[in-house]
Amino acid sequence: MVPGRAARVKAIRTAGNPRRQSAPICPCVPNELGCRRKGGAVLFATLGSLLGLLLAFGAWEYRAHRRNLASVPIRIHVNGTRGKSSVTRLIAAGLRAGGIVTCAKTTGSAPRMILEDGAEYPIQRQGRANIIEQARTLSVAAQRNAQALVLECMALNPRYQSFCEEVLVRSTVGVITNVRADHLDVMGPTVTDVAKALCGTVPRGGLLVTAESDPGHLALMEDVARRQGSTLVRATPEGQRIREDDLAGFSYIEHPDNVALALEVCARLGIPREKAIAGMWAARPDIGVLRVVHLDFFGKKVDFINGFAANDPDSTLAIWNLLWGRDSSTPTRVVMLNCRADRVHRSVQLGEILPRMKGLDVAIVTGTGTRPAVEAALEAGLAVERLIALEAARADDIFERALAQIPERGLVYGIGNIGGVGHAVVEYFENRAIDPARIQHT
Repeated sequence: MVPGRAARVKAIRTAGNPRRQSAPICPCVPNELGCRRKGGAVLFATLGSLLGLLLAFGAWEYRAHRRNLASVPIRIHVNGTRGKSSVTRLIAAGLRAGGIVTCAKTTGSAPRMILEDGAEYPIQRQGRANIIEQARTLSVAAQRNAQALVLECMALNPRYQSFCEEVLVRSTVGVITNVRADHLDVMGPTVTDVAKALCGTVPRGGLLVTAESDPGHLALMEDVARRQGSTLVRATPEGQRIREDDLAGFSYIEHPDNVALALEVCARLGIPREKAIAGMWAARPDIGVLRVVHLDFFGKKVDFINGFAANDPDSTLAIWNLLWGRDSSTPTRVVMLNCRADRVHRSVQLGEILPRMKGLDVAIVTGTGTRPAVEAALEAGLAVERLIALEAARADDIFERALAQIPERGLVYGIGNIGGVGHAVVEYFENRAIDPARIQHT
């Protein structure tokens, strides 16, 4: 039996009461993120930076912020390496469809404030992004009498992630989409360090939902959640019975893990599956979602997939496997890896995974500084006859070489860095789409 709205809100308000006992700012594993507990206080290695944030916030603003926290009983903090913006939108759409007045904010490809009716507007910033923006977002939600607010975490620095959670958001539901080898310069140097950093947003006395599958990362999340008094739930496509027709309802390619995460959160808040998934289908997608551009070019039927937003090996492979699962009968499969001379490490990482791409026929390496990627691909086992290097080539040349590899029907999957010629290649394919008007960018 699905509880009524009032009962759901009351239960969440009780679990996430902002007047609960004051907690240390950083809930991370002791001595792992540069902080340590001493006599109940938390000492930060970067105390000056955090003190600056608090001073900027101000005593009066913080009192007002506490009142806003009390007036928005359901607060969902979405963190992780990939999929944060999409999951934020999916959760908000599912809650709205279930009758919960919900606002949301994304900070990914294009920061957006999403209102309770699904309308949205871009967030205009003066200067660099500032995490105090989350408090202003909460104020907007409170003024609009929202029952729920879904916030994408906008911090990378581990200490700022913790500050966002413990001071600004104080979530009742935390979400960690996944853990990937990305932003290692800030959260690394290892993927385990990234997992520890992301655990800085585990709520106190609430619920933590994740689609992460690595046993070590899950064990870490379980440990942090236990010490925070929260419950860890792992969402899977199998557990949420994600079917092909569920995914076919989206106008773009949505990851099954993202849908499973959103459905799990909605279910925990009492929203029936049918209402939640219908709301997700109807919601406006993020600008960075995975879309297929269909071309019928001089008798060749070609699908172009813009996978540049992934930009890390694990996510890039996951998308490729997803495409393979959707249609393994595609005759010719081409990958276009775009490189940047100042991103050699990432180019090498992506070059190394090319031989692991099931069904790959040809890899075209473009951009600048392509040699390290080419050498990495060959050393990893890619046959030289399946590799084409186009250092500093123009978009029209890349387009023609890609289509020359496809006799009748195939796909071209763009990966790597979208900078440089990457943007031009995407535009070149999109401008030749069967129906360019259906390609949404805003």
